[in-house]
This record gives sequence, C-alpha cells and structure tokens, in this order.
Amino acid sequence: ADRSKRQAARLTRHPAVAPARWTWQAAGAVRRELDDPLTPVLATGAVASALLGSVVDALLVVGAMDLNAVTGGLQRLRAEQALARLAARQQPKARKQDGGTRTVTVDAARLRPGDEISLGAGDVVPADARLLDVDGLEVDESALTGESLPVTKSVDATPGLPVAQRTCMVFEGTTVVAGRATALVVNTGDQTEAGRAVTLAARTPPPAGVQARLQELTRKALPVTFTGGAAVTGLSLLRGSPVRRAVSGGVAVAVAAVPEGLPLVATVAQMAAARRLSRRGVLVRTPRTLEALGRVDTVCFDKTGTLTENKLRLVRVATADGTVLATDDEQADPIVRLAARACPQEETGQGRRVAHATDEAVLDVAPPDQDWAPTGELPFETRRGYAAAVGRDGDPDMGELLVVKGAPETILPACRDLPGHAWDTAHELAGQGLRVLAVARRACRADDAEAELDLPLADLEFSGFVALADVPRDTSHALLAELRRSGILPVMLTGDHPETARAIALQLGWPEETEAVTGDELVAMERRERVRVLRGAGVIARVAPEQKLHVVEALQQAGRVVAMAGDGANDAAAIRAADVGVGVESRGSAAARNAADLVLTTGDLSVLVDAVAEGRALWRSVADAVSILIGGNAGEVGFSVLGTLLAGASPLSTRQLLLVNLLTDMFPAMAVAVTPSSDPSTAEHAATGPMGLDVLGAPLLRSIRRRGITTCFGAVAAYLIGRLTPGTERRSTTMALCGVVGAQLVQTLSGRRHSTLVWVTALGSAAVLAALVQTPGVSHFFGCTPLGPVAWAGVALAIALSALAPRLERLGAVHALYDAAARLALRLGDLSSQARQLFRSGIAAPVA
Repeated sequence: ADRSKRQAARLTRHPAVAPARWTWQAAGAVRRELDDPLTPVLATGAVASALLGSVVDALLVVGAMDLNAVTGGLQRLRAEQALARLAARQQPKARKQDGGTRTVTVDAARLRPGDEISLGAGDVVPADARLLDVDGLEVDESALTGESLPVTKSVDATPGLPVAQRTCMVFEGTTVVAGRATALVVNTGDQTEAGRAVTLAARTPPPAGVQARLQELTRKALPVTFTGGAAVTGLSLLRGSPVRRAVSGGVAVAVAAVPEGLPLVATVAQMAAARRLSRRGVLVRTPRTLEALGRVDTVCFDKTGTLTENKLRLVRVATADGTVLATDDEQADPIVRLAARACPQEETGQGRRVAHATDEAVLDVAPPDQDWAPTGELPFETRRGYAAAVGRDGDPDMGELLVVKGAPETILPACRDLPGHAWDTAHELAGQGLRVLAVARRACRADDAEAELDLPLADLEFSGFVALADVPRDTSHALLAELRRSGILPVMLTGDHPETARAIALQLGWPEETEAVTGDELVAMERRERVRVLRGAGVIARVAPEQKLHVVEALQQAGRVVAMAGDGANDAAAIRAADVGVGVESRGSAAARNAADLVLTTGDLSVLVDAVAEGRALWRSVADAVSILIGGNAGEVGFSVLGTLLAGASPLSTRQLLLVNLLTDMFPAMAVAVTPSSDPSTAEHAATGPMGLDVLGAPLLRSIRRRGITTCFGAVAAYLIGRLTPGTERRSTTMALCGVVGAQLVQTLSGRRHSTLVWVTALGSAAVLAALVQTPGVSHFFGCTPLGPVAWAGVALAIALSALAPRLERLGAVHALYDAAARLALRLGDLSSQARQLFRSGIAAPVA
C-alpha cells in the first residue's frame, strides 16, 4: 500500500499532469474563498432573480460573486506555491552509508529508520539519529532547544533525559559545528523532535482583526438587508404593484445591500501590500494576517539566530591577575595572540581551514602574529579537553614554546603558581553564560614537537582566559529602537541563562530596569500572576518550546496583539499561536517557515518595521473601503425604500444596482484599498501607533451613516428633480442612478484627494457611467435612457446638494431619527437571534 501511494505521488508530480494539478489546486482555493457569510445571500438573490424570469440579472450576481472568489483564491495559491518553491530550494541532503564502506548522497526525505549516515562539520543533521562513533563532535542545537552554545556529543547512553541533555543523539535540523560522526537513523519526518514541534504548531487560530470584525458587521447587516427588501416588497404591494414586480424590487434591494465587492476589495488590498513587501524580502504566506500586523503591539523574538548571529564571537578577555577586558583593549592583545597560536588548522580538499568554531572566533579578533612559526599542532578533541601548538615566537634565546587553550577544568590543574582568584574569575564569566577557555604556556621539554604534544600537561604558566558568546546582529539594535518608536513592545525569548539573556538584552537596547523571568517560573505561576509579570518582563530565559507557546498565549490573554519571530523548530508552536507568525528563512528551518504567516527571505529583520507600516496602512485603507461599500449600499437601500413610497415600486432594478456597485464599489474602493503606506492619507495614521478594533467600531459606523445619508440624499434629490421636470419615469430613474453614483464618487474623492489613483478611478467611473447612459443600446440594457442637458444639470445640482447632507446631522430631529433607527436595528437583531434559537431548539422544526 505504501509503495502504491509513493507511485501515485510520483505520477502526480509528473510535468505532463501539471495543468490538471494546478487546476485542481486552484479550484480548492476558490472553494475555500466561497466559504463566506455573503455567499449564501448573493446565491439566494441570484436564484430569486432567475425564478422571477431575469436570468441575466442572476448571471450578473453569480459573476460578481465568482470574481471575488477567483481573485482571492489565486492570490492564496500563488503565495503557497512561492513558499513551496522556497522550501524546495532548501531540500537538505544526507550522506548515507551504502554497503559498509561506500557513501552516497541522497535527499534527506529518502532516509528511513535503520539507515546509517555520516556527519561532518557544517552538515545539517537530516534526521534524528543515535550516535555510533564520534570524533570531537559538537552540534549547534539552538534551532531545537534555544541554547546558543554548541553541545558536545558522545556515544554514552543518556536514557530518559530532556532533549537538550541527550548527548548520545543528534536531531533533525541541527548543525554540526565541529568533528565527525557516524549515526543510525531512528526517526524521520513527523516522528522527529522537530516534526513534533510542527505537530504542536498545527492548529488553526480563530479569525482576528478585520476578518472577525467584517464577519460581525455582516451578521448585523443581514437582518437590515432582508428588512429593507421586505419593506420594498410590502410597500409595493400596498401601492397596488403586481406581485412579481414587488418581489423583484425586494430582491433587487436585498442584492444591492450586500457589499459583494467587500471580499474582492480586501483581497486586492492584501495582494498590493504583499507585492510591495515581497520587493523588500518579505514573503506573505497568509495575506489576511497583514491586517492583524497593523494591530500588533507586542513582538516576541527568539534570541538565537534571530536577534543574534548564532555564531560564537570573542567578547571578553581576563588577564592572569583577574582583570576582565574588552577584546579591543590593548592589554588583551597578548592573551588573544597566545590563544590564536593554539588554533590548529586541518588539511581538507579545499586547503587548510579552521576546524573548530571557537578557533574561528578567536582568530577573527586576534592581532597579527608574524613572529610565530608553528612546528607542531594538536587539534581540539572533546575527550582531551584542549588544543595545543608548538612553535617559535621569533626570539632565538627562548627556544620552542608549548601553547595550550582549553577547558579551565583541564588547564588550571596543570598550572604552577596558579593565582587564587583564577577559579573565581572562571566561575564569574561562566555564570554570565559565556563559554570560557583558559590559556597557558611553557617552554618545551621534549626534543621534537610531536613528542612535546604527547606529554601530559604539567608545569604550565597561566596566562588568562578568553570568553566567547553569541553576539547581537548589527541591525537588531536599530530594529528594536524603531519598534519602540512605533509603539510596539519587544520581548526576547531564549534558552540561555537569565544573566546571559539580560546582558544581551541590555546590549540590544532594553532599559536597565528590564526584568528577566525564566520559563519554569512562568509555568509555576497562576494565570493572573503570569499575566501581571509578562506586562513588565522584557526577557524570558531558560524557555522550552512549549513554554514559548504559553508566553504568547499569556500575552494574548492580557489583551496584547502578539507577533512571534523565530527561525527554529522550537519556535514553530509559538509562531502558529501568535496573531502574526514571522519566520526567518536564512537559517532554513522548515518548521518555522511552515508555521509562519510572513517569511523574511533575506534574514534581515529590519524589514519587519516596513511590514508593520504596511499593515497599519492596510488597516486604515480597508476601513475606508468598508465605509465606501457599506455606507454606499445603505444609501441605496434607503433610496429604494423612499422611492417605493413615492412611486409604488423600487426606482432601481437589480441590474442598475449592480452597475452602481460596480462603478462606486469596485474600482474607486479598490483604489482606496491599495493606497501604499507612503501616501499622506495613510502615513499619518500609521505613525500614531498600533491600530485597534475601534477603527472598525464607532468611527466606522459614523462614517457609514454619513455616507449613507449623503448617498440617499443625492439620489432622492436627483429623482425628484427628474419627476418635477418634463420627462418619462425612465428618465427620472436614470437621473437617480447618476445621482447615486455621483454622490458616492464625490465622497470618495473628498477623503483621498491626494491620491492620483483614486482620482483616475473616480473620474474613469464617472466617464463610464456617462458613456453607458448616453449610448442608446447599452442604456436600454441597463434600463436607462440618454439624458439631455437639463437632466444632467439636475443631476449635478443634486450631487452638490448632497454635499450638504452631513450638516443635517447637527439638527435635533435628525438625531432623534438616528436613535429610532438604532433601536429598530437592535430590535431586528434580537428577533433574528430568537428565531435562530427557536429553529435550533426544535420548537419551530417541522414535524416528521
């Protein structure tokens, strides 16, 4: 069965079936986009229009609905395919033992438990494996455990210990920094430790931000929509209109009240922001989370490899008298020079190179040493605990010297006249989380270098210590400062010692009063206490992968909108749980990338500031677009109800109302939605701080109300002017159509008068409307008639009068009308909820 599945999978990947495979994937993406509360309403309107005999209207409604779904689905599919291509380029390889002595290179995905693999310095471990033979093996496990220093491995069994202490194992996604080994694969794929981190991350978060708010607005608007349609139908029947015409008018109003352009406008806005960010090295895997990014007020960073380089650097030097110096201090040069002499190089196919990460860190800062002439070298091995070299330093009277560099517990006992404070200095540096190496020397005793290196260590002259650590990235300090200026709180998560974590945090710009708390301390706290502590803590140390998840969730429970940035498998669960997950691609952790909403493809976190600005601009632009869509449609419904009172039937048909939505919602609203963050109308809002849900609360409702009144006023004025001047009923409805469109376009221009794109789309929509109305055949298709100069003048007057509508809000009578309408809307919502509860409880269910 497994073989059949593998063969089927290979067949589906064949180039010949690529078109069919893409079609199937696209269909699935479109189907997911159709899972929207607006879809049933539009579908019902289309069916009703067809049943009433207007098949063309039904097709237009279905076309608008499908256009939204296709656009959104294709954008999602393109983003997912781009991420898949990124992952494919980074498919890890493995050196597999084939037949005992022969080694072949294979894709890591082809490994199975029981395979024997070879590992060397620089390799990424392809699977979880039990070590069989090691030679000075050290592995960087920070992507899995968060511990920044390499772990020394051995073949001795370590049953039942945590991952970070299983020294007899190597784990998928970790990196060999020194030595060689042979290992037996025990777990692959989802069964590895990294795979379990992905499984922990594999859950779908609830809708947030604009998505949840729009769903709420949709639920509240639907009862009003149906009420408007029912009111038009009822009033038409009371005025004596035929049943078919009355129902058709009600359906037209119900369809018009649905902002069918809303999903498309939001999708286009996300696509535009995603394209802009992709040019800056940000792959937007889930475009809808860009809206949540605009609300982010807290960013959690995994320290190792994200804020820091994940590369050892020489950071401190201690002299023999206990003085601790910076590496650029002149007094540190003699000790660093001695340490550099004990950094042997090995012969490889590419020439001589440094074999150990600590040696590379020392040599990076060592001063020139032209006098040293090595005659013998002894590379570092874990079981020996030190590296050594024999040579001459240019003084013929001194003879040859032995220089050693290694673990203090190995070097210090071999030193004569050791200062009493030496152990205290070593413990002090180690207590800060630094990797400490002792440096010592002596005159050679043996006749040749090889014999000298074979002698046991004794009678050494202690010279000092060198201390190494993972250091911050050059861009991290500026990034964190910019985030704070933007009103965002940074929090650092790390597996390091608390003192080490706090010291690095201070280097990165955290204030002196920054508190550091450990993951175990957080787990032991009650929920309320944990929330309180996290409000003041900027550093979380000794944190395990599942504890990172707890930190993110606790911050969310405290009311924070959280982004999580990381690059390792140990970050995957927290990345998935955060409101916005950010993966850093440069380290190549598939778990972090697959869990993330945004992937930083260049590894430069400074683009995160640009992403936040885009998210805030998108939030404001989408809010304005929502106002255009819902406010304009509310005005259309209001006009339809008033028009029915005046004429006995809805003045505008389904076809005309769809045309209104196309000209006022589709293009101008899209132009507003895609406005970049550099535009003055959005930049001033982006600089004020994180956006809140109140942007889509009372301010949005006021904007919708004002736009609805203005639109309705302009349409009624144009309709009345048409009826009071000589002409047919079709002429009056055509003028009303132009009044509705014109009033909405003028409002759009007044809000985005600095945007060239909005001007172009608004004027273009006006020109299209004029062309449609004035072209006889097309005009008749939409139920219109060409207008003369008097009619156009009346439309212009109505649009000008509509601009005065916002001033009416100051009148007491208008406020009383608002209150009555608000009470009616609340009552309708309550009745709708009660009806749903009755049906769900079975009281109103049909009897079998």
